[in-house]
Amino acid sequence: MSQATDIQTLKKTSSQIRRDIVRMVHSCQSGHPGGSLGCTDFFVALYFKLLKHDPKFNMLGAGEDLFFLSNGHISPVWYSTLARSGYFDIKELATFRKLDSRLQGHPATHEHLPGIRIASGSLGQGLSVALGAAQSKKLNKDDRFVYVLMGDGELQEGQVWEAAMYAGHNKVDNLIATIDYNGQQIDGPVDKILSLLNLRAKWEAFGWIVQEFNGNVMEEVVAGLENAQKLAKQGKPVMNLMKTEMGFGVDYMVGSHKWHGVAPNDDELSKALAQLEETLGDY
Repeated sequence: MSQATDIQTLKKTSSQIRRDIVRMVHSCQSGHPGGSLGCTDFFVALYFKLLKHDPKFNMLGAGEDLFFLSNGHISPVWYSTLARSGYFDIKELATFRKLDSRLQGHPATHEHLPGIRIASGSLGQGLSVALGAAQSKKLNKDDRFVYVLMGDGELQEGQVWEAAMYAGHNKVDNLIATIDYNGQQIDGPVDKILSLLNLRAKWEAFGWIVQEFNGNVMEEVVAGLENAQKLAKQGKPVMNLMKTEMGFGVDYMVGSHKWHGVAPNDDELSKALAQLEETLGDY
């Protein structure tokens, strides 16, 4: 398969997963579509191209790359990605946020859903967990990578900066972190709530290798993640500042914090689905 064809396949998968997201959130009238839509291309590039992983799922993940979602409220995109990757039947997506479902609003471990290694959504904790996993791999002489995704508003949590300092000091260079840099959080624009100022300078000051790319252009996402692997294992952890637009793919949601945690109604769902091609078959 040529690279061009491969990129097109990834784009088609993204379109389907975006359909899954809006349908899941609409079905239960609860959830977080904005960030999920914005990060879809990242999840697709990671799980369908870059990540060495096994859908049979072993909790320890020895010999595999590990992924941790810190901003767990964007669970719809992760659940859809896992299902489309073969971790569980895509029909289970219809149970999202329903009573007794394994697909909780925030990922949890007690339901034993394949692919989920930590409960997340209490913001600020994912980087610390990923650091522990990355150091464990080093101790076990496991040469695979550990990935973590965080939100930009989440960086207002102090624990993130303790972890940033620890990672740089201890040269945890098998860790590849990514920030969904969409500039929006639940109460409004990040710069109005609590500005993060110069993020690149901050992470570099903590001893990280930093790169930036557009998270809503598949070619850039793939190239960025591939380059992150090349930058890793050189004595420093890697940080991807991934610029995205909340709600990407659905015109009336794009760039607005209002869609952080609001479900579309019937009419809005129809408008969204009209913009998203069904490529792999709806659940």
